[in-house]
Amino acid sequence: MLDFTTGIGVTGLGHCHPVVSKAAADQCMNLVHGQCSIAFHEPGVKLINALLPLMPDPSLDTFFFWNSGSEAVEASIKLARTATGRQNIITMQGGYHGRTFGAMGLTRSKTIYSDRVSPLMPGVYVTPYPYWHQLGLPPNATEEQAVAQSIHQLNLLFAQQTNPAETAAILIEPVLGEGGYIAAPASYLKALREICDKHGILLIFDEVQCGFGRTGKYFASEYSGVRPDIMVIAKGLANGFPLSGIGGTYAGNAIACAAAVACTKVMRDENVLENVNARSAELFDGINALRANPKIAPYILDVRGKGLMVGVEFASPTNASWDASVQSSAPKSMASRVAAKVLERGVLLLTTSIFEVVRFIPPLNVSQADMDKGIKAFREAVEEVVREG
Repeated sequence: MLDFTTGIGVTGLGHCHPVVSKAAADQCMNLVHGQCSIAFHEPGVKLINALLPLMPDPSLDTFFFWNSGSEAVEASIKLARTATGRQNIITMQGGYHGRTFGAMGLTRSKTIYSDRVSPLMPGVYVTPYPYWHQLGLPPNATEEQAVAQSIHQLNLLFAQQTNPAETAAILIEPVLGEGGYIAAPASYLKALREICDKHGILLIFDEVQCGFGRTGKYFASEYSGVRPDIMVIAKGLANGFPLSGIGGTYAGNAIACAAAVACTKVMRDENVLENVNARSAELFDGINALRANPKIAPYILDVRGKGLMVGVEFASPTNASWDASVQSSAPKSMASRVAAKVLERGVLLLTTSIFEVVRFIPPLNVSQADMDKGIKAFREAVEEVVREG
């Protein structure tokens, strides 16, 4: 079985990488836990020193370690509110930031994450992510149109719902995860930076799923060159051990920190980013070759993403399509059916978002042979679903 989900982006170096597993096991025989509010421990200090040169901007020089992305997101909100003295937070339509209470209040990818637990955290306002189906635009809308419409909606939000002087932070995933694997255009992130600077608002990047090499750079924000004020990281940071960066009693656990230090070593020593970009090119080529098939082309609306964070969106009635005839003839529940048929071929894939999207999250060190197997399984599955209708 090939796992092209990596535990939803957690085991980025594959299951039980020997270097990471040994580092964790060795640490178990030394120090299991030392509360980081009381004293520093060696793995924690080593991790800070390993992460500092990887940061996308030198200003990101202060770390606090938690156990999960959700906790780190909540800590970022506490920090933003404390630093600015303001209450309100702007989050993105389609964004996902976790399932703890505060993080859940910031999540707007699916209602299932917050059903029956209202009222949610107050002071949260939502603006569209710059992508066509978040804005009611046709799929062939240009990036410039999407960005202009998104900034227009954000300005309306400031005028009608939350005054900039009352807004503490704007929270965004540089690559939308549970909302459909959509990369924010660099021009949009730059516009957010300018708006935040103008009004004294903090810009928070949630790189829990898209960070630590997933997109072919250590952090997705590197593609835009935009500096966040706060950056949240987790998932692949420790390859399966509970650790995030931004205290709880267990925050900054020594074993998890030792595993994370080992991950940074593996990323460097095994040239993992080079592998990500090579395998990414093969994956995009394989999917686009399938899309070139005239029998398949009408049903693949988009192939998108960066590095090994890739989404394929199929036609469905949920889309604001420019071609109603294609939508009406599209196979129902195409994404979940494709994922099921890929599984029959020995490859595990996940769907994502309220739209018909499957996502590829293979290990960052996936081999060319395994990538070829995954592409072949996907191609055969899509062809079979289209034949079945």
